[in-house]
Amino acid sequence: MNTQNDQDTTNREDYNRTLDKQLDATGWGLFFIMIGVLWLLPEGKVHEDSWLIGMGAIIFCLNGIRYLYGIRVQGFRTVIGIIALIFGVSGVFSLDLPVFQMLIIIFGISIILKPWKNLEKFQCCDMMNAMCIGKSVNHKK
Repeated sequence: MNTQNDQDTTNREDYNRTLDKQLDATGWGLFFIMIGVLWLLPEGKVHEDSWLIGMGAIIFCLNGIRYLYGIRVQGFRTVIGIIALIFGVSGVFSLDLPVFQMLIIIFGISIILKPWKNLEKFQCCDMMNAMCIGKSVNHKK
């Protein structure tokens, strides 16, 4: 029975790897199509920073699909999407956003969150239970 489960896991991993590559290719294709269409439009019809909003939207949509299929969503891609959207919205709506300061804040938040991302859920529950009942918990393996 384990052999069947191992085979299913391997098939799923292969499928996810293939889908991830297809999503990357689709993203690049959409990006270049968007750039081409924007360049075809008459000058002044579309704001020059519109491509950043498009890029951010493509990244977020592809990351959403990755998430739904259980494929690891890379933080770098998400950060690039956020940066693109911030710069795009700031430019299109002529907002004087403190973009650099916002990026510094996002960077700081990512530094804080990264170590917490890998904690196993049961460890947190064990630690919380131990604090409530006054026992110590050792999670060294």
